[in-house]
Amino acid sequence: MTTLNAGDSLTIRAPKVTRTTLALYAGASGDHNPVHIDTDACAAVGIPDVFANGMLSMAYLGRLLTDWVPQGRIRSFGVRFSAITPVNVTPVCTGTVAAVEDGLAHLDLAVTLPDGTVTLRGTAVVTALDPATSNDRTDT
Repeated sequence: MTTLNAGDSLTIRAPKVTRTTLALYAGASGDHNPVHIDTDACAAVGIPDVFANGMLSMAYLGRLLTDWVPQGRIRSFGVRFSAITPVNVTPVCTGTVAAVEDGLAHLDLAVTLPDGTVTLRGTAVVTALDPATSNDRTDT
């Protein structure tokens, strides 16, 4: 487990977004919006190709968080979608501890494409101190 400090950061490379990824995500999430899985539906509305669900990128950021700290330490997690994620890209998820106050770490999060486009920005608040290594325990 990890105790978080201001300036700490973590980066993970998400899996390549493929058409298979989008079909599997549609089945798992129940989100069968045609713009994510049907090229004919996209063409009919002037979109050149299918693109990833925003919630798929949010799930990748969730993986970043739970790779960093156990789920029980996450107090809040929110995002804002800013661009689409096309097929055949490999997004990179990053998180940085912006501040630690009152035992809580405030994280800045992002999903970025190889061309530098940020598709999603977010924040999270997690407990900063790993309870397993705390010297401030009151139960002894």
